[in-house]
Amino acid sequence: MEIYGVYNSMQNSLTNRKVDNIIYCDEFFVRLRIGGRKLDKKTIVSLRNIFFDYGNELILNGINLDIYDKEFITLLGPSGCGKTTTLRIIGGFIEPKSGDVYFDSQRINELPPHKRNVNTVFQKYALFPHLNVYDNIAFGLRLKKLSKAEIENKVKHMLAIVDLKGYEKRKINNLSGGQQQRVAIARALVCDPEIVLLDEPLGALDLKLRKDMQIELKKIQQKTKKTFVYVTHDQEEALTMSDRVVVMNNGSIAQIGTPADVYNEPANAFVADFIGEANILNGVMLDDCKVEILGKEIACVDKGFGKNTPVDVVIRPEDIEVVAPEDAVLVGTVEDTIFKGVHYEMSVKCNKCQWIIHSTVAQKVGSTIGMTVDPYNIHIMPKMFFAPDNFIDTTVLYNDIEANTTTISIEGNEITIPGVCFKEGSRLQITLPPSGLHIAGDGVGDLDEVYIESVIWKGEHNEIILESDERKWLMQSDQDEQVATYVPISFDFSKAKFDGILEEGETDEI
Repeated sequence: MEIYGVYNSMQNSLTNRKVDNIIYCDEFFVRLRIGGRKLDKKTIVSLRNIFFDYGNELILNGINLDIYDKEFITLLGPSGCGKTTTLRIIGGFIEPKSGDVYFDSQRINELPPHKRNVNTVFQKYALFPHLNVYDNIAFGLRLKKLSKAEIENKVKHMLAIVDLKGYEKRKINNLSGGQQQRVAIARALVCDPEIVLLDEPLGALDLKLRKDMQIELKKIQQKTKKTFVYVTHDQEEALTMSDRVVVMNNGSIAQIGTPADVYNEPANAFVADFIGEANILNGVMLDDCKVEILGKEIACVDKGFGKNTPVDVVIRPEDIEVVAPEDAVLVGTVEDTIFKGVHYEMSVKCNKCQWIIHSTVAQKVGSTIGMTVDPYNIHIMPKMFFAPDNFIDTTVLYNDIEANTTTISIEGNEITIPGVCFKEGSRLQITLPPSGLHIAGDGVGDLDEVYIESVIWKGEHNEIILESDERKWLMQSDQDEQVATYVPISFDFSKAKFDGILEEGETDEI
């Protein structure tokens, strides 16, 4: 995608600004080049610095988003990421705690749903079982007190668009799931809204019907030339139907782009992991176009990270070429091979790291293979947690010389550390590696109610980012934890390094 210019109707000037790979536009029009075509896109909805919380739980954390007229845009992310809350704010069902919602450049924060030119299709279609297909679709038009002739013309037109012509007198309970969904879409479209909001409408359908309806939904959107804002956690749905995808995580936007953008050029490890399959590895950027993976220097095309910078490295399974071991820097042993229809999926162990390879040619289990990757298919990105360890600055509350323990406070919780005894009142800097944290299996931890922000498999273990009341933590685990849940965590200080803080900016190892 290439930005040619942004027209700001208030300032009568061309402006644009780019932050964290997301282009936020304060514009009325934006000119895009997508796939070689130039398109004029009118911004129909703008969300500006949207915050929302339930009690003490932050749901949306400063969302900025422009939605263009006549586009199919999908909000994609795991459960609890804030995508449905964003949809409900657009629809007027809830108000943001702060920030502004604009519709055609007019602020509409306090405008109720029935006064917004927006209709919603829910996962449970909310059709009226006592009304037939015709009357369900006509319901909104009758509320608007249109004439009988107008209603009939509009309903028949909509029935043709959703391919239900001849179903006018059918009872709702006699329709299949896909047909009921089409009725719900027709009812939403017949009142001629500018925007249709769709909250996981395919979730109740079986796999084959869901795939069929993905194509049908896109056709309906193109026929009606309406703006569709779609919410899903299904990556295939998002990639199949969308003009643009908004990937959300932990109440924030991780990346906005075309389906090809978010798949081929993920902004961070979360996006790479959530969109399709990927080998995500810890690496070190040795220099421009040189990255170290598993102790091996590999050529890439990325620049500007600086020398010896820790990075995340993403390689898609289909981008790995199997060659003879003597022709490759990376060599591994095939541990498993599964036929997936269009390719074989192979699990390969390389330097204690598990790789996934997709190939049309199967390799025997137990065989040694070489692996090469075109430099253009190696994606380098900044780490989501920039420090390699967890650093804790604290003060010794008291000690027990006889028991050889030290008690400190972390976020108001008193924690006793065995095996060390430091002077009361002394200040400590504790360096705790990711392996020094674990989720308390008995439900009682040093810190309770810690939020799991992301879980990324790094070939050897899961790299987990957690958020407590005052900070974020980095943890390693062999267990696959659930994102967007709250867990108790405990610290293993036997793996920690302790430094006494002498004065600001200076430390002395104890």
